[in-house]
Amino acid sequence: MTNPFTTDVLICGVGAAGLALAIDLARRDVNFRLIEKAQAPFGGSRGKGIQPRTLEIFEDLGIVDRIAAVGGRYPNQRTYRPDGTYTDEAMFIDGKPAPDEPYSAPLMVMQGRTEQVMRERLAELGHRPYYDCALTSFDQDAEGVTAKVTDAGGEHTIRARYLIGADGGRRFVRHALGTGFPGKTLGVRAVVADLRLSGLDRAMWHRFNEGDMARQLALCPLAKTDLFQLQAPISAEGEPDLSVAGLQAFITDRALEGFDIVVHNVSWASAYAMNARLADSYRTGRVFLMGDAAHIHPPTGGQGLNTSVQDAYNFGWKLAAVLAGAPGALLDTYEEERRPIAAAMLGLSTGLLEAAKRGDMRRGRIVQQLDLAYPTSSLAFEAPERHGGILAGDRAPDAPLMGVGGKAVRVFDLLKGPHWTLIGYETDRAAQAPQQGLRIHAIGARGDLIDTRGHFRDAYGLGSGDWVLVRPDGYIGAVVSAEHVADLNGYLQTVGLKAHP
Repeated sequence: MTNPFTTDVLICGVGAAGLALAIDLARRDVNFRLIEKAQAPFGGSRGKGIQPRTLEIFEDLGIVDRIAAVGGRYPNQRTYRPDGTYTDEAMFIDGKPAPDEPYSAPLMVMQGRTEQVMRERLAELGHRPYYDCALTSFDQDAEGVTAKVTDAGGEHTIRARYLIGADGGRRFVRHALGTGFPGKTLGVRAVVADLRLSGLDRAMWHRFNEGDMARQLALCPLAKTDLFQLQAPISAEGEPDLSVAGLQAFITDRALEGFDIVVHNVSWASAYAMNARLADSYRTGRVFLMGDAAHIHPPTGGQGLNTSVQDAYNFGWKLAAVLAGAPGALLDTYEEERRPIAAAMLGLSTGLLEAAKRGDMRRGRIVQQLDLAYPTSSLAFEAPERHGGILAGDRAPDAPLMGVGGKAVRVFDLLKGPHWTLIGYETDRAAQAPQQGLRIHAIGARGDLIDTRGHFRDAYGLGSGDWVLVRPDGYIGAVVSAEHVADLNGYLQTVGLKAHP
């Protein structure tokens, strides 16, 4: 019989969410097509903060070192007083890498460069995005989605099992679905621009007129570039002049006297109104929303790009599993888990915006996203219920271990890849039967790993004979004691894992 489907998955939108999903599906050998209405990739700085949790995801996807190579640490911020004196302070609480948290601080990376690295990784996996290709309409039925797209060659029909709207806050898919997008406009309009300029020390993030929303100005050197990013609130009325001359006059008006700041070039600029909105639903039949198509928010806190990547990372393994025969209800856990995270993120970003209005831009651990968890998820399973140590739904911590063969290994090394990971503590690895898509390890005298310095014990808090099951997205799916290990079999079936014949 002829296959009626052009592809299994049609992804609309080539931002961070669409690219992250494409990379994850590509490494799972899922057939997909990635399209974008714009004629060329975005090259600006819009979302420049990569949080520690996203760095962990990028390690799994094979790009963390490349991301670090095109970015760098945030500089200290220098806040000027009206008399020309200033104070210097760190933008973030600067922690140190720990055995369970290898990435301790955000990286500054221009969004355009982040997406470039992601496109390069996608190319290594044998795929590419299709630019200048607009989704113009779609219909769905019980079996799939029929989409009309227009490119340089005219109009084409694509038949896919699923459609993913990762096309941004004002784009097509959510509007076509008629999905509500409640929230509010936050009463702040701002300009952001990438500039080549002289007259400022590149070792500092310069801030003028903090606490004055009519005159605030921030100029941040963008790591590994010769650019500064300008950020400033502007009037709700009229259109700002984003030319070299216009931004030169803007900066001269708001910077203190005595500064000889000269704008030489504008590589990208945009004016926008800040909103906080959350889609009523992430799923309508076979169509799903993620990233800015599902949630938009002010840029304070550096949460947007990161939350979008994590949407895709949560969804990719579930979609691949269902396409391979897992129960379709698994896809419902995407909204179940990610929508509450987005709701909390909107509250955080809005709160940080209010602090920024008062001149307080410090950001603590909460923005790093390492403590995000899914404790109430239907995929969180414990037997018996736990009251300490690692819990189902938590992020799986890293820890240094030693292989019995003598080679150092990290927990993150064991997790890296599209598989599930089952780790037993002070138990026999052979006690668990092999499962397709599952890697089994055991720590202790009868296992293949040794917890030489006790870091795994400290991070996971397991007792002798306990097993911890880690999902492909690095969260704890289940924790069971030796007496309940048989209960894992039913759990594994619900997520599509099958015993070897």
